Order: sequence, then structure tokens, then C-alpha cells
Amino acid sequence: MAVWENLTGQDSAIEIFRAASQRRTVPASEPAAGTGTAASVESSSMTHAWLITGPPGSGRSNLAFAFAAALLSPGTHDGDLAALRQVTARTHPDLTVLTTEGVIIKMESVKEAVARSQYSPSIGRYRVVVVEDADRMQERTSNVLLKALEEPPERTVWILCAPSEADLLPTIRSRVRTVRLRVPSIEAVADLLVRQSGVDPDVAELCARLAQSHIGMARRLATNPEARARREETLRTALGIRSVSSAVNSAARLLAIAGDDAKAITLQRDAEERAGVLRSLGVEAGAAVPSGLRGQIKTLEDDQKRRATRSLRDGIDRILVDLASLYRDVCMVQLGREHTVINRELGAELRQAAESSSPAATVATMDAIALARERIESNVSPALALEAMLVSAIRRERA
Repeated sequence: MAVWENLTGQDSAIEIFRAASQRRTVPASEPAAGTGTAASVESSSMTHAWLITGPPGSGRSNLAFAFAAALLSPGTHDGDLAALRQVTARTHPDLTVLTTEGVIIKMESVKEAVARSQYSPSIGRYRVVVVEDADRMQERTSNVLLKALEEPPERTVWILCAPSEADLLPTIRSRVRTVRLRVPSIEAVADLLVRQSGVDPDVAELCARLAQSHIGMARRLATNPEARARREETLRTALGIRSVSSAVNSAARLLAIAGDDAKAITLQRDAEERAGVLRSLGVEAGAAVPSGLRGQIKTLEDDQKRRATRSLRDGIDRILVDLASLYRDVCMVQLGREHTVINRELGAELRQAAESSSPAATVATMDAIALARERIESNVSPALALEAMLVSAIRRERA
């Protein structure tokens, strides 16, 4: 049970993967068709390629690595702690993880993972390749992965993660078995925070609710008071907009908040990475880097810059998700459904905002937020997208 005990809210999916991990190796030619949200003879059988879909924060990656640990454990039981520790540390010799902290997954990374997938397992029953954020591949990169899925080695298992099936090419979807996750309940996420992080139950419930059951974000809010403060400032900034000029100024402030949040996530990690690389190269702390080693440091810095770009994008998207929850609450107040409000701590401000506009205007603002998310994802300048969203929202409310 060790492999599965840190997961929450996905009992039916866990049952599928547990049953599959306990079955014998199947020929790579076995069809991978079929989807499931509950265990059955067909959906729990083992196959060479899986796709785990679900909304952000539903635990796609956590479930993928738990499944990987079960597959890499010796024998056909529920998994042992040694394999789980190696998978958690990403050091298991039969595990390959394909992920990106940049905007997209590079083709070179996919080619390398495909090459490693051809090796036979060294100590386990399978060789497992986990692809986090499989939706971040461009079409030509996805076609490289498609070839590996079409002709997989007998004892290699691919586990892909994406928000939905529609985010992948139809040709890839036809070669994987899909397991769809649901949004875990607030109670389940709060219980997980208490068990895993020792968070006070009241704080755990608050953060699970504010994160809308997003497990990773709930954990960050629960363990980082600064992150909670930045979120509250985001919502109060939006509620304080009264004119076009204040909308433009607020867009700049929201962008700065996203930047501060991104730096808080990456700054310490970047410093630790740099120190680790210098130490591995034999360079003492504070000493000048020899010219022959500067190329490696430059590569590290470039990777960190790409990660910072991705982190900023993610930070802006989190702000837009929080704003969507805010205006959803305003709409609920306008419709007389205050018991469903997410941001209960802003009750007075929500009622004031509800009285100053109509439900139709609030819904239009929520549509503008969704449009801003799409524009930023399509590489529109975040500052321009935020300004357009907030200005249009003010004009609708005035109308």
C-alpha cells in the first residue's frame, strides 16, 4: 500500500493502476484502446501506453509516479518502499522522466527518451517512461513520440500526463489507454495536507478551498504565508479597480505580483543548482570559474532562464484562475447563492462588487479572463492581455 497511500480523491483510478501493475507483462502488440474511471477486467489489464488526464492539480503526475513505482517494484505486489524512494528521487535505473520547465518540451529531449525506451529493464519488470505535461509538445515533436508508441519494446511502458485527450494528437490518443481523473474534494485535499505536511486543519481547509482543490497550489498556500498574502493582494487589487487608468495600473501590479511569486519559487532552487554544479566541477564557492568550464555554467543559466519564463507564465495563469474564482463568487452573490462562495474571507467586498454590476456583466468579465488566458498561452504579451481584460471588464460594468 506504500505506493498509493499519499494519493487522494482518485480511488477508481488507483484501482485501475493497482490491478494493472499486478498483471504479467503483455505483448507490445496488444491494443491500447479503452478508457476508464472504474476498475474492470479490460481497463485494468496491462498495456504499453497510458494517458492520465485531469484538470490542473488533480494529481496526474503523482498518480503517474505511483504507478511507475508499482511497475518498477520487484514481483507483482503493491510496490515497495525502496522502489518508491528511487522513483521519488528520479534515480531508478529503469525510469526515464520527460518533463519541461520551459515553455515546450524540446524535440531533443523526446528523442533521448525514445532512445532510452528501447533498452531492456536492468533490474525491474519494466522500463517506464513518464511524460509530464505531454500537451507541451509541438506537433513535429509529438510525431517523434508517436513512432515510439507504434513500435514499443515488449517490456517498456509509457505513462503520459495531460489536461485532456484533446490536447494530444488523435494518432497518439488512439495508441494509449486513457484514465480520467476528477477534481478531488476540498475535504480530501485538506486531509492530505494535514497528513503529509502537518498543517493545522483550519488552515488546510482554507487553503484547499482557496486553491479550488488544486493539490500543489493548496500545499504551497498552506506552507507559505507569503504566497497567501500575494493571492489576497491580487483579489483586493481587482476589487479596487474603478476606472480605465486604475485598470491599467492594476494590470502592471498583477504582473509584478506574478513575478514576485515566480522568483520565490525559482530563486532558491537556482542558487542551489548553481552551487551544486560548481561543486561538481571542483570550483570553490566565490572563486572565479575557469574559462573551460564557463560553457557548462552558461548552459545552466540558459536552462534557468527558460524555467523562469515558464514559472512567470504559470504565475500569471494562477492569478487569472484566482480572478476567475473571485468573479465567480460575485456572480454567486448576485444570484443569491452565497453558501457556494470560495473566497469567504472577502464577504463584504464581494457583496459590494455584486451590487455595483449585473450578473451578465460579471459573466462577461469571466469570459474576458478566459480569453486572456488563451491569449497569453498563444504568446500575446501578458501585460497587454491583462490590460485588455481589466479595461474591458470596467467598461462592461459601467454599461
